[in-house]
Order: sequence, then structure tokens, then C-alpha cells
Amino acid sequence: MIDTFVRTGPLMEASSYPLWAQQLISDCSEAKARVVEHELYQRMRDGRLSPAIMRQYLIGGWPVVEQFAVYMAQNLTKTRFARHPGEDMARRWLMRNIRVELNHADYWVNWCQAHDVSLDDLKAQRVPPELHALSHWCAQSCASDSLAVAMAATNYAIEGATGEWSALVCSTGVYAEGFPEASRKRAMKWLKMHAQYDDAHPWEALEIICTLVGRQASEARQHELRQAITRSYDYMYLFLERCLQPERQERSRPVRERAAQSA
Repeated sequence: MIDTFVRTGPLMEASSYPLWAQQLISDCSEAKARVVEHELYQRMRDGRLSPAIMRQYLIGGWPVVEQFAVYMAQNLTKTRFARHPGEDMARRWLMRNIRVELNHADYWVNWCQAHDVSLDDLKAQRVPPELHALSHWCAQSCASDSLAVAMAATNYAIEGATGEWSALVCSTGVYAEGFPEASRKRAMKWLKMHAQYDDAHPWEALEIICTLVGRQASEARQHELRQAITRSYDYMYLFLERCLQPERQERSRPVRERAAQSA
């Protein structure tokens, strides 16, 4: 029996993919929702993040943004021409999108500058070490995991969640209106680019993953993919939680203690 997967339905519909992939989407949905619906992104949307939290978020997120094209290049080295249909798909897709990711790093720098975060600040990386866990995980997966698993961890999981949370932030004009009109377009370009078109990228990655794996996936392969995807979501969630931690700790201190310290 031929196990090759060839998509026939719409790209962005779960029913177009093998049953094991549909189950994978369902199994990972809760971990993804914790990221996409996180308090930090709701407050960003509403313009209610403090400058300190926004600064930490932008600096801590830089290594993943700056290195994302490198992660994709690492995966590209795992492909060989005409060895497997999935590798051919991955090869073309990764080559085409690496340049796009390089541009995204420029857009992130522009976003940071709108919040008075300089390129030197991004390079210095003076943030809690926990904020580097996500970038370390991406680097590890793309260096040592199979092509399908590494793309699941990065191009499917991280790009998918990012497309959704950036759409949430852009769902009202409140955050954008916090920038002066003259610099607003430049400041918002990274967010707008992801909110407008990146929703297709994770589905394209899923199609490549399914083509690599086939119509049938062993329990072990499904577990490996599920673990990679949820681990990416979990590291994203921990990143967001760590950004908010100082503020939450401050709120939880007794009122009398806070008053004495400020006196």
C-alpha cells in the first residue's frame, strides 16, 4: 500500500491532512491557547504593558527573531535533491522563506526603536536567563532533530502561535495608536506582517511534515512530533510568564511593606 501523502483539500483546513495530523493539532491545542490568549498579549493589544515589561519582552525575544533564518538554514542542510518528495518541498520552501525571515529581523529592530530599545540593548541581552530558554530549544531542535520534528517545533508551532497572537494584538487600533503617526507604520510593520500573512506558513509547514512522514505515522513518531510542538508552546508560555513575574511579585507584596519601602 502506498503511504505517500499528497494534499487534495484546502491548505488551511485540518481535514485536508492525515488523521494522525488532525489528532496532533487537537492534542496540542490547549498548550497553544495558553500562549495565544496570554495576559501579556491582551495587555499589549490594549496598550496596558509597562515600559519595563515591554522592554524585557522585546530584548528577550530578539535571539529567536534574529536566529530564525539560521534555524531554517540548519533544516535546509538536512535535505537532498530528489531523495524524497517531502525533502524537495522543504528545500524549495526553506530557500524561499529564509530571505523573508532576514527582513523580519530588521522589522523587529524598528519595533524596538519605537520603544526606545536600541540595537546595542538587543545585542547586550541584559535579561533574565529564563528568557533565553526558547532560543536554546529552537537551536537544539534544529541542530539535532529530524527535518520533520525540527520544522514542527519552529515553522509549525512557533510561527503558528506567533501569527495568532500578533493578530490579537492588531485586532484593535489601540496599541498602534500609542505610537506617533509619523513613526507608526515603521513601528508596527513586524506585527502587521505576521498578522496579515504568516497564518499560511504553519499550514505550509504542516503539509511538508505530513509529506515527510506519510499517511500513517507510528505512535513513536506521533509522540516525537507532539512533544516538539508542545515544548515550543511551553517555552513560549514560560517566556511570557517570566516577563510578567516582577510585576506580579510586586502586586503580591503586603501593602504596608510596599509603603514602607517607598517612604
